[in-house]
Amino acid sequence: MSGSLRNSTVVEKPSILDRSIATLFPLDDVEDCLKVKENESEEEKVNYFPNCDASVWMRSCKQEVIEPIIGEVTGRIPSWLRGTLLRNGPGSLQVGKYSFNHLFDSSALLHRFAIANGKVTYQCRFVQTDVYKKNNAAQRIVVTEFGTKAVPDPCRNIFQRVAALFKPEDDSDNSMISVYPFGDEYYTFAETTVIHRIDPKTLETTGKVNMSNYVGIVNHTSHPHITNDGTVYNLGLSVTPRGPLYNIVCFSPNQLIIDDSGEEKELSMFDQATIIASIPSRWLLNPSYMHTFGITENYFIIVEQPLSVSLTTVVSCKMRQQPMHAALKWYENENTLIHVISRETGLLERTFISEAFFYLHIINQFETRDRDYVVLDICCYRDAKMLDCLFVDAMKNLHKNPDYAKMFRGRPLRFVLPMKRPQPDVPLEYNLITTKTVNQGLESFQDDSVKRYSKSDSEFVKMSINDDKANKDKKNDYKNILQRKATAHKLANGDIFVKPELLCDLGCETPRLNYECCLGREYRYFYAISSDVDLDNPGTIIKVDILEKTRRTWCEKNVYPSEPIFVPDPNGKNEDDGVVLSSIVWSDKETHVGLLILDGVTLTEIARAIFDTPGPVPKCLHGWFTLDK
Repeated sequence: MSGSLRNSTVVEKPSILDRSIATLFPLDDVEDCLKVKENESEEEKVNYFPNCDASVWMRSCKQEVIEPIIGEVTGRIPSWLRGTLLRNGPGSLQVGKYSFNHLFDSSALLHRFAIANGKVTYQCRFVQTDVYKKNNAAQRIVVTEFGTKAVPDPCRNIFQRVAALFKPEDDSDNSMISVYPFGDEYYTFAETTVIHRIDPKTLETTGKVNMSNYVGIVNHTSHPHITNDGTVYNLGLSVTPRGPLYNIVCFSPNQLIIDDSGEEKELSMFDQATIIASIPSRWLLNPSYMHTFGITENYFIIVEQPLSVSLTTVVSCKMRQQPMHAALKWYENENTLIHVISRETGLLERTFISEAFFYLHIINQFETRDRDYVVLDICCYRDAKMLDCLFVDAMKNLHKNPDYAKMFRGRPLRFVLPMKRPQPDVPLEYNLITTKTVNQGLESFQDDSVKRYSKSDSEFVKMSINDDKANKDKKNDYKNILQRKATAHKLANGDIFVKPELLCDLGCETPRLNYECCLGREYRYFYAISSDVDLDNPGTIIKVDILEKTRRTWCEKNVYPSEPIFVPDPNGKNEDDGVVLSSIVWSDKETHVGLLILDGVTLTEIARAIFDTPGPVPKCLHGWFTLDK
């Protein structure tokens, strides 16, 4: 392994720890996903995933929709639903005659769905990042991206090219992942320190902010958290003489102050940016890749996975103009560390150890009411190979790769972290999780939703594997997988090793919940899109009831939904009273885009709006909905 280790824990796995996270995933036998007929041609036979169309990600927007166009609405939009859904994601893989190699390199494209008086309008515009403007002016890829090497400038000599490598302004500022509000301002995010302010009505790019001008970080996650008082928190990395640090950065709401001259002055959220907690990376030259973090009432949670960013390789990539993807290193024999940090003191409270897993998104996290446990729900993968699945060549050829579904196979897992330190004489075999249920409040919570649908509903099913798989002896061990509970055991050195439980037997990605009432609190439901490419309908929206371990699904042939955003009904009484919004595209209609509106309880369709656009519309990633006041 490259890089110096510090604070690293090597775990010898005795019998109690033999149950691997991998057993929470399907066995993924190749013969299960190969669906061919004997009389098909050789070309037709090589189609392992005939129902999955990855081209919806690879479309390039040829023409922006600047003026709002009105959609054709079917169904009835609730009268209380008035507001704006902003979406961000890949917009174009083409620059002149050149193409990007990875989905994360695609130029950022914003989408806007405005809902009012039962009607919906649509717009889309590219984020006017510096790299977007440079690329289009030069008609080539000017800046090296995550997976794509820049095309050299034919007008520069070798010395000019070397000098350009060390100019910060020549780094990519392509903020194509997400969009979040800071007060009443909206910004697009990726993982560089530059975010772009956009007008939520016109989608114009009105400015940019470099976070490193306010706090000493070199990158941050693309998923900050926003609390109900308007405070924004994010996780950023700094590189210090002592090594890399993971920092929680706090952005307080704008406030008026009186300066030294006696004049009234407004401090922006960025002016007030403050690092309120820091912990060191376990590896001196290999900090962990971070895409998000967790927050509860009393804690911040940092999940340090064994996918690291090699700082020495980053420097080498800069020198050689190689894509940053080369700097990612997966250490399969290392563990994942889960750090729990006090919000009150900013100090590390506990660190828990788990087997290696890769993740992008945390579903939610909360403290039990007795504060004995912290519960952490994560969309997990066996390893980081799913990032390789997002290379354009891999997506184009997924039907010929029998391992693609396994590489992309994720599952939502629950970790339960015992916050009380165990007694020194506690045996290894003793499970430190002694509560019957971590949902202490929900167990006695009177939820009116049970009166609104019946468990006989064909789409309301207990978690189970497919019957045809259950009949195979080699898969019998997977039959009762959802009955397993999370465990925690004290190791000989005093560390706590945690094992997760499965929340749902479907791949779940881009998870969302009732954010305003449930972020960092005990909750029951989350919504996601499927990450299983081998389903009959890979474009599936999923609602998971984590208390009952049941799920509902919505799908339609050839329709690919994006991240489902839950919007609570202002007059609702229950956690899932509201609607789910999802931007949809069609595999067979590349110029169509739609807004799907589902009932938050039953996940049945309430309404949809369909738009015919002047050019292709690619599938998007993340977004934010603001209800009109």
